[in-house]
Amino acid sequence: MSEFTSRLPRDLYCAAQVQRLDSIAIDKFSIAGFKLMQAAGSVTFDALQERWPQVKHLVVFVGSGNNGGDGYIIAGLARQQGLNVELVQVGDAAKLAGDARLAFEWAEQAKVPMVSWANYLEGETASYPEQQTVLVDALLGTGLAGEVRDLYVAAIDILNGLDHPVVAVDIPSGLCSDTGKILGTAVKAELTVTFIGMKQGLLTYLGCGVAGEIIYHDLDVPEEVFAADNGINPSSRRIDINDVSQHFSPRSLAAHKRDHGHVVVVGGNHACGGAVLLAAEAALRTGAGLVTVLTRSHHRPAIVARRPELMVAGTEDEGIDIATLLRAATSIILGPGLGKSAWSRELFQFALQAQRAHTTPLVIDADGLNLLAERNQEGVSVERDNWILTPHPGEAARLMNCESSEIQADRFEAVRAMQNRWGGCCVLKGNGSLVCYEENGKQRVDLCTEGNPGMATAGMGDVLSGIAGSFVAQGLTLADSLTSAVCVHGEAGDLAMAVGGQRGMVASDLFSPIRQLVNPHI
Repeated sequence: MSEFTSRLPRDLYCAAQVQRLDSIAIDKFSIAGFKLMQAAGSVTFDALQERWPQVKHLVVFVGSGNNGGDGYIIAGLARQQGLNVELVQVGDAAKLAGDARLAFEWAEQAKVPMVSWANYLEGETASYPEQQTVLVDALLGTGLAGEVRDLYVAAIDILNGLDHPVVAVDIPSGLCSDTGKILGTAVKAELTVTFIGMKQGLLTYLGCGVAGEIIYHDLDVPEEVFAADNGINPSSRRIDINDVSQHFSPRSLAAHKRDHGHVVVVGGNHACGGAVLLAAEAALRTGAGLVTVLTRSHHRPAIVARRPELMVAGTEDEGIDIATLLRAATSIILGPGLGKSAWSRELFQFALQAQRAHTTPLVIDADGLNLLAERNQEGVSVERDNWILTPHPGEAARLMNCESSEIQADRFEAVRAMQNRWGGCCVLKGNGSLVCYEENGKQRVDLCTEGNPGMATAGMGDVLSGIAGSFVAQGLTLADSLTSAVCVHGEAGDLAMAVGGQRGMVASDLFSPIRQLVNPHI
């Protein structure tokens, strides 16, 4: 977990909710909108000076909305402090209204040099020292509804093409604050300063890639603005390792291995024994008392050689009783390396029957999800309350009978729809993984800010399913198991990255930090 994400608020909002919070602050608490705009400009200017203390030159690109109004304030403050300022009016200044018009007039009084977009394009662009210049993106705010239009596309291209760092005001222009999707094109900022309500799109999908470091400030609005009785419940909630460590209390001195559950991992078809081994070892390292691997018999020597603490049941063994084996499970992990052969489908059916007969919680991953998706395509209705589904966007698309691009277009809506369709608890893996489950009769979405791109490698999903299945076996609820698994998995990846970097990280690198994370009292 990066230091800056740990300082961000837990409650996350969509654009319409943030606009409503603004209105509450203005209407119910008599805070002038222009005062909030001045505060936003001041916070942003202070943040960029702290990040780049050597700054002497500021180029501010403004639109014609309230985001542009923030830019006018920033330019005026910089002018007052003696910085060399150039303000580029990409939006038509004649269209400025309300608080944005007041900000424009204030900047005029501060004698901010302003140039229209047309004149900026026709004239020679000023040349500033690379180490002393910062660009400010105050073009488009959270109100952007469709794709960025031509005028602003050109401005964004120029911002991204200049060899100077960019600070984005509230949100990088072109990024959807609700989904993390880029609306055609977007500013690539090194710093984003956001206000009032934390925008959920900054923390998932492509949002993290264009926002850079994120600084949040509530502009000192009263806490009552965020109170539940105002009728604005957060759209989602940010979670990290600090949220889930409460589940890892020290064990009783009289503890027995059977007190900590028996995980059965089902999978490992021909040439896929590594997947089932990774899931099984992750279950052990997370604290499961017993772990059995149900797999092809020829995988036994390699598994036992690697991890002798695992029990291995071979499907080709004489006298194997799969139903009895699954009956002994406290949780079943179905899918790592399973494949889609006749052998795979038989094991898949065994696991579903065991779940139905004994209400055994089931964690489904990889080809287990693909086989489940086939049921959907065949029109067979399958929905369970006692399972965890762990798809990446491609697997989620198969579960929902759509394209992965549709899943990524609105990850929040996608994970909600998936949980509605399949029940239980679902995670949509990826940058800013989303966990969806029901709590007190209401659907809830959590966004995990742990993890890094080094984890985009084979076997990471198998480790996640092993962690989740282990927590279920140890007695955590399905929701607590999944949120804990996602956070431990992501933070373990971040700790592994801190030791050896992103490139070259492998799934088994997570085992040592996983053990540290589930023992926070040591």
